[in-house]
Amino acid sequence: MSLHLEAQQFLYRTHNGILSTHSAKFEGYPFGSVAPFVLDHQGMPTILISSIAEHTKNIIHNAHVSLIVFSGENDLQANARLTLLAKAEQTDKQNDLMRARYLRYMPQAAQYFDMHDFIFYTLHITHTRYIAGFGKMGWIEGDAMRIPSNSLFFEEPSILEHMNTDHIDNLKAYCQHFHHTDAAHVEMIGIDSLGFDVRVNQANDTILRFNFDAPISNAQEARTALVAMAKASRS
Repeated sequence: MSLHLEAQQFLYRTHNGILSTHSAKFEGYPFGSVAPFVLDHQGMPTILISSIAEHTKNIIHNAHVSLIVFSGENDLQANARLTLLAKAEQTDKQNDLMRARYLRYMPQAAQYFDMHDFIFYTLHITHTRYIAGFGKMGWIEGDAMRIPSNSLFFEEPSILEHMNTDHIDNLKAYCQHFHHTDAAHVEMIGIDSLGFDVRVNQANDTILRFNFDAPISNAQEARTALVAMAKASRS
């Protein structure tokens, strides 16, 4: 697997990071803050932040930011991690599709959409430093991290409705086969070119990531990939 594809898949598995901005108050100093995020269908992180937050003031002052994401909490230096250099750009909070996608991953943020001072910013990746483990690391250009435009952004709601209405048994089978997880509750909450996400067992709010064998770009290709995974889960 190429380093950039591994980095993309790693990024889609994560939903929290540390955002570093250039301090407007203390010139020359970086300012770090916790940043939940949801990726859009081009693989770019979208954050929902208050206009009065310190990091928002910093972004307005200088839109060049960094976001670090990592897996696990026990041995951070041994685990994979990803540092993104990006340019933050304000985007439309009233975009219904992105709003719905964000809330499927971050339902606790629903109250913030009713507050006028909360804004979407998309982090357009320019460079990436990915460390997969000892001896496996490198820089990746931002264009390599960007997933080509496709129709899944518009088709996602109907795919999710179909899977969550008609194929609950398949979702449970995926969880058992690919993650060895017996799930009493399952809900597909997102699908993109590289895979899909399922929330299991609402009590602990676990999200499982499933990678496709090859990238997809539309609903028909999604159906083919999901059927193949269903067959593999029952073989």
